[in-house]
Amino acid sequence: MPKTSARLLALLSLLQARRDWPGTLLADRLEVSPRTVRRDVDRLRELGYPIVTTKGPDGGYRLGAGTELPPLLFDDEQAVALAVALRIATTSGAGIEEAAARALHTVRQVMPARLRHRIDTVQVTAVERAAPLDGAVLVAISGAVHAREVLRFDYATATDDGTAAPRRAEPHHLVTRGGRWYLVAWDLDRDDWRTFRADRITPRTPTGPRFTPRDLPGGDVATFIATRFSGGLPCRGEVILDLPAAEVSPFLHEGVVEELGPDRCRLVLGSWSWPGLAAAIGRFDADIEVVGPTELKDAFAHLARRYADAAADRR
Repeated sequence: MPKTSARLLALLSLLQARRDWPGTLLADRLEVSPRTVRRDVDRLRELGYPIVTTKGPDGGYRLGAGTELPPLLFDDEQAVALAVALRIATTSGAGIEEAAARALHTVRQVMPARLRHRIDTVQVTAVERAAPLDGAVLVAISGAVHAREVLRFDYATATDDGTAAPRRAEPHHLVTRGGRWYLVAWDLDRDDWRTFRADRITPRTPTGPRFTPRDLPGGDVATFIATRFSGGLPCRGEVILDLPAAEVSPFLHEGVVEELGPDRCRLVLGSWSWPGLAAAIGRFDADIEVVGPTELKDAFAHLARRYADAAADRR
């Protein structure tokens, strides 16, 4: 039987791995008796972990959500991913830079040396920081987007004279473009789609009633934003990059990026020529999935042949 401390860590790791665990299965995995599992669950509860007892023929346990944040347990890959995400967040311009830096310091302190070395090799430099945005504003806007609740807010004018107009909108998406945060929403007062700069928004509480999402012009948020900020560029394409949106956004000036997951994003970008657009996308050094149009796919094929000829040994 492993020592109590090691067994508690193993039990906690199992509880985090799946939603429900029958008591007998936990006992088998830990190679202890069901009675020992019950005692260990009680010890974890005393440490602040909200473990719920589930009813049923077998009975079991579930790690629930609590009112306080207890100590967390991460495997090596999770710990590195968390540290890298925090390092990127320190350059995000989302108003959480100081908190992210403190959290990174805390996580790094408790890491074993082998993991500290891995994260210390990750250096992120903000070439173009997003406009400063209060973290509470970011949370309020994204919370309304997620809950599908009407957002009431004061919107500062572009003249920066301190005046702000009350607005009501149905928030659909929070995106970044050219180093700024934008809210894509249906303006209830103008009865039309609008893009609002998030750094000019002061949310009001409480939020309004829930709403049914509308269909965006163009079919998706990336196309909609690209159309609004097209700038008259004749060639515009859409791709999926195997990179986090946070690594792509700082390098865009005339494009829009939408997060699809922790390591994937949608990019809509324009250029004066199709080969120029393909080359601009290729600079991100990541796997690319071309969504469209066909002209962009042809441009990638054209560049591939040209680069292959350049790399060939002509001696």
